[in-house]
Amino acid sequence: MVRPRARGTLLLLVLLLITAAMSAPATAGARSAPATFAHPGVLVSRAQLDFVRSKVNAGAQPWKAAYDQMVASSLASLSRTPKPRAVVECGSYSNPNYGCTDERQDALAAYTDALIWYISRDSRYAQKAIELMDAWSAVITDHTNSNAPLQTGWAGSSWPRAAEIIRYTYTGWSATGVSRFATMLRNVYLPEVINGRPSTNGNWELSMMDAAIGIAVFLEDRAAYDKAVSTFRARVPAYIYLTADGALPRGPAGSGIDTRAEIISYWQGQETFVDGLSQETCRDLTHTGYGLAAIAHIAETARIQGQDLYPEIADRLRHALGLHAKYQLGAAVPSWLCDGALTLGLGPVTEVGFNALHHRMGIAMTNTQTLTERQRPAGTNNLFVAWETLTHAGNPN
Repeated sequence: MVRPRARGTLLLLVLLLITAAMSAPATAGARSAPATFAHPGVLVSRAQLDFVRSKVNAGAQPWKAAYDQMVASSLASLSRTPKPRAVVECGSYSNPNYGCTDERQDALAAYTDALIWYISRDSRYAQKAIELMDAWSAVITDHTNSNAPLQTGWAGSSWPRAAEIIRYTYTGWSATGVSRFATMLRNVYLPEVINGRPSTNGNWELSMMDAAIGIAVFLEDRAAYDKAVSTFRARVPAYIYLTADGALPRGPAGSGIDTRAEIISYWQGQETFVDGLSQETCRDLTHTGYGLAAIAHIAETARIQGQDLYPEIADRLRHALGLHAKYQLGAAVPSWLCDGALTLGLGPVTEVGFNALHHRMGIAMTNTQTLTERQRPAGTNNLFVAWETLTHAGNPN
């Protein structure tokens, strides 16, 4: 016979076991990082690169034209001299601009060189990418002033894309160089972006998470990867509206923006909400494009790492791409939308999302397709988007 005290102990033990079992799935669900990271695995995978290389070598379009455009750009110049700085100071709209443009350009150039190396097998480009990465990792210690998080996000998105390709497809980068570059990413870049900026316009936090997930992959840092994905999952529904959200968009997690007046103010004064509207639509389509590009970049990197985030963001991203493509193509702006006036300039930001949603998932995206094909070959926005017709047009991998 079980005594009352023993029965109570057993009951408590059972309750503890049930509680643990109930909490286990939630804990597991919070972990997103792969058991083994895929390399190269930031924005482009080896399979994607091989697809591109085969198309370029066959002279197929639009890849060959996109490759030629890239090789002819100033970013591909083998005479480029790195311009590293110990402290990069970037104020609002890059004023002051002490090293901001230089850093972004050198990071984009390293990625450009890495792509040319992989496709052409011309080792001069791999060596130039290494020269750029080594120059900055030897010098930089900090980013300062008001735009520091955004600047770090932009440059920090491009650096690991370059580094992944070079580290895992070329044998000429020294162990010392790789280690110092990793230390730079861990100590200078990651701390500036990993905690996000919930109260800023959404393109900031999304660009910061674009950098954070890329850095996490290069460093094989599972905690940073998980945090970046968690922030991304919370931010996307606060950046792109769906009618299923209710009468108002969601406020960014941790921002304290939650009343009707605060949300409308945060959405640039917009009071009518439709599927695909972005928090920055009424600001301008250029900044909106930054946010949409970062969303696609993060989902693409996660997919390469074995975690497909596209299904959970597909409705938001397809509506957002379609809505903004429609007006970028010249549709009349209704009076209820941004007081009847939009500032255009979406930029070369649709290829990655369009390829994932249309070609891989089979979603019809007429406006996005028209704009994407009209803009080919998509070049660079000179911030953190570059050569995405080359890397992602019709890429099945």
